[in-house]
Amino acid sequence: MIDVLRASTTIITALAHGATRVRPVLSIDEARAAATAPTGGPRPLLGGERGGLRIDGFDLGNSPLEYTPSRVAGRPLVITTTNGTAALQACLPATEVVIGAIVNRAAVATRARDLGCQHGIQDVHLVCAGTDGEVTQEDLLAAGAILDAAAHLPGAGSDTLDAAAMAARDLFRNTVSTVSLTAAEAIAAFFTKTLGGSNLITLGMQADLSAAAMIDSFPLVPRLDRGSYAVAWLVADPPNLG
Repeated sequence: MIDVLRASTTIITALAHGATRVRPVLSIDEARAAATAPTGGPRPLLGGERGGLRIDGFDLGNSPLEYTPSRVAGRPLVITTTNGTAALQACLPATEVVIGAIVNRAAVATRARDLGCQHGIQDVHLVCAGTDGEVTQEDLLAAGAILDAAAHLPGAGSDTLDAAAMAARDLFRNTVSTVSLTAAEAIAAFFTKTLGGSNLITLGMQADLSAAAMIDSFPLVPRLDRGSYAVAWLVADPPNLG
């Protein structure tokens, strides 16, 4: 599942900075109930947004910049967002569910291929969350970044991409080919022209665009663990990057 601005990036950042696990839920009430339920450890922190802004009474919003090691290390999280956690809910029937973004694109490409081989599954679906039911260019760019990384893995020559996947991969490659900018700078500049990026700029959160553009900065993959506490938690799953 991809929601690069910002649920995917935030969940990846939280786990990379030491959060023990992240539980994605749909509603604010469900999040509050989950945060107060006994888990045999420290109380989960509440994170999330509505309309891009932190929910009243929550510990954290949905900016990856808030999820620092000093804030989240050693703590579980419960998070609800407008688009990302709903997209995750739609993915639950899948054999495996992992979280991808720009910041872990090489790691998630590697792990998706490994899981496919492990389960004997040939089809990998890149699910873009979008915004309020609209397709968003920022999520397509992130999907393309993952596909670009996958193209450099062993066995990639036998991969078959549909038309949408090829378009996403070409979008990413064209974006980062700008000779006057680094890849991260080019991605951040692209984000400013997208629906999600424009929304964040309006809210005064443009710094989140640069954070979400830090390509391959985290070598881990959030993976859905359905067995933890009888609910679906996302846990850090470092792939073998060789």
